[in-house]
Amino acid sequence: MKLTPPQIDQLYTFTRQHYVEHYDLQTELVDHLANSIEEQWAENPKRSFEEALQIEFKKFGIFGFMDVVEQRQKAMNKRYNKLVWHHFKSFFRLPQILGTLLSIFFVFQLLKSITISHEVAAILAFFILISFWVGLIRMNRKRKKTVKEEGKKWLLKDIIYGYSSMAGMSYLPFQIFLQLENHSNVITLFFMSFFMVSMIIIEYIMFFVIPSKAVEYLKLTYPEYDLAP
Repeated sequence: MKLTPPQIDQLYTFTRQHYVEHYDLQTELVDHLANSIEEQWAENPKRSFEEALQIEFKKFGIFGFMDVVEQRQKAMNKRYNKLVWHHFKSFFRLPQILGTLLSIFFVFQLLKSITISHEVAAILAFFILISFWVGLIRMNRKRKKTVKEEGKKWLLKDIIYGYSSMAGMSYLPFQIFLQLENHSNVITLFFMSFFMVSMIIIEYIMFFVIPSKAVEYLKLTYPEYDLAP
């Protein structure tokens, strides 16, 4: 005995009612629930759809689908971080490494000046922070627009457009800046120069490189992405 299309739609509604917002997670849970309900019917054909659904849902525990959602978010964040790292490494290979090294050297020379190092570090840290949050706001607006147009939310897509675990990195330049006043030796200044340039590269990757390839990555992650109604 198989579920009917209206019952499948009811399962999608059920997952949304239990705080599963993303279509990919809804589909994953609907497939699981549908298979489990059909297995129950194979053993007990007289069991109602609602009863079978509640029996299966209780197996998820008192937090319902929240544990599944949390695990999936961790997995998608990990996947996204690997994408960032993949593109980041390319800036330390030919020919991009030449521009990267020149940028690090330029920042290092600015910070090396004893009279202005603290002020320059403050300006750079502030610029990185502001540009990061301006980028997030811009990406979030774009995300809302696409959700409105498509009518569906995809977890990886939300992460790409500003909801990744890397958002907390925006405050790291200020942590580096706070250390500059008491540590002005060459090695420390080089490390700070490297770190600040790296943060700018990561911002560029997060706000331009990966979004420009978003559809490609979404199709690789979700084979049903082009087929979603």
